[in-house]
Formats: sequence, C-alpha cells, structure tokens
Amino acid sequence: MKLKDQDIEQKLKDFPEWDYFENALQAEFEFDNFKDCFSAMSRIAFECEAIGHHPDWSNSYNVLTISLFTHTENGVTEKDFELAKAIEAIVEPEE
Repeated sequence: MKLKDQDIEQKLKDFPEWDYFENALQAEFEFDNFKDCFSAMSRIAFECEAIGHHPDWSNSYNVLTISLFTHTENGVTEKDFELAKAIEAIVEPEE
C-alpha cells in the first residue's frame, strides 16, 4: 500500500542518507573506486532478488544513484523502506 507523504517523511528520520522527491526515495553513494561501487551493486542485486523488489539505479564510475519506488502502487511503500534498510546495511556510506 502506498504510504502518505507525512508517513514517508517520518520514516526518513531513520534514513539520513535518503531523500524523498519525485515520488520516490532517492540516495547517492560514493565509493573509493569503480570496483567497490560495482561490488556493492552486486551485493544489492542479490538482496533485491531475495525480497522481490528492485531499484531504479545508475552508476557513474564510483557513484551509485538509487531511486526506490513501487511501480504497482505508483508511490513509496514499506517495501521501498525494507530495501533501503538492506542497501544501507550493504553500502555503509563513508561519513
């Protein structure tokens, strides 16, 4: 079920790396090099398959840009936050 904007904003307090805009959860992660970025993408891909939810994402050298959106609900759902949590556990962005 699609979450309301105020519920999304509340949940985002636990996800400081993520923003909500263009009707999706958005984040950008920078790595030391392409290999580390691609390695994280591979690990994320396995997690996506396990939970049956997939991001829109792009990679440019050492930067991974991710957008989470549940197409069947035309918005952000609990599945998007579940995947964001899994991604954070994999990526562990540098401070």
